[in-house]
Amino acid sequence: MGGRIGPYVVISGLDDAASRIPVPESRFIARSADGDRTVLISVPLPGADPGRFLAEAGASRYLLGPWSSPAAALAGPGEEPWHARPYLPALPLPAALTVHGGPLPEHTVRALGAALVDTLVIGHGQALTHAGVSPAAVLLAADGPRLTCFGAVRAAAADGTPRSGLPGLESGSLPPEQAAGGTPQPMGDIYALGATLAYAATGHTVPEREEIPAGLRSVIGGCLSRDPAARPRPAELLEVFRPGGAPAAADPVAPAPAPAGAPSVPYAPSAPPAPGPGWLPGRVIAALAHQSARILAADIPAAPTAPSQD
Repeated sequence: MGGRIGPYVVISGLDDAASRIPVPESRFIARSADGDRTVLISVPLPGADPGRFLAEAGASRYLLGPWSSPAAALAGPGEEPWHARPYLPALPLPAALTVHGGPLPEHTVRALGAALVDTLVIGHGQALTHAGVSPAAVLLAADGPRLTCFGAVRAAAADGTPRSGLPGLESGSLPPEQAAGGTPQPMGDIYALGATLAYAATGHTVPEREEIPAGLRSVIGGCLSRDPAARPRPAELLEVFRPGGAPAAADPVAPAPAPAGAPSVPYAPSAPPAPGPGWLPGRVIAALAHQSARILAADIPAAPTAPSQD
């Protein structure tokens, strides 16, 4: 593909340009010029506020948990905005449905739900609202999902500004109270989680109730309630999605917010659920292996050498 973003050489785009699911940021697989590091790198969409983009990426660096994929490196002063995280073979959720040929199996959706709820519980415990959960924000890897695209709603419009119809936002995943301009709140993340799981199970973020598999209908429908107070609490969702339906611990107490978005006290919930072997369909696993082989085999231009001083 070519081109450079910051210190990285772009190898490939991550998202399918033909997908009808909006992506809140432009994402690429790239490698450092010396060939030592391969990363997933993101840049803001045209028209996005670069300052907000970098602020949200910076805040994500403090998120904990194995299923979060926070920024690990950011553009420096004076650079065009970008942020990067270490590469792992992964497909955006919409691409996984395309590869699989339709909605994902119920056991996959349940494992996805368990991991995403756990990630949201950790973030909320750190006084951070994701405000951008959507199908495109979820990457599927062999060992489990990763949640990305932090702060998409906040980056798209100032608080109090209606957010419906803005570029990069998947309207079906946008909580109604936030679409009208309300400040992002944790229960809005639960609505967006329900829309994302509905998409994984049906191919639509706003499906008809009958389209949702019977075993998931009640929990997804509850998440999609228009009334935030009627949505299930994270502890309830963990109980539903954990393997075997094991009882979940009560919602942990959030530590006090830390300056500049960084939690001052390490936050550790109960052990997160880990998707077991076979959590992903075979075609998705094959696509991950193909992506990994393609990226490993990619050639990048040699880094320029300094002229000799002789």
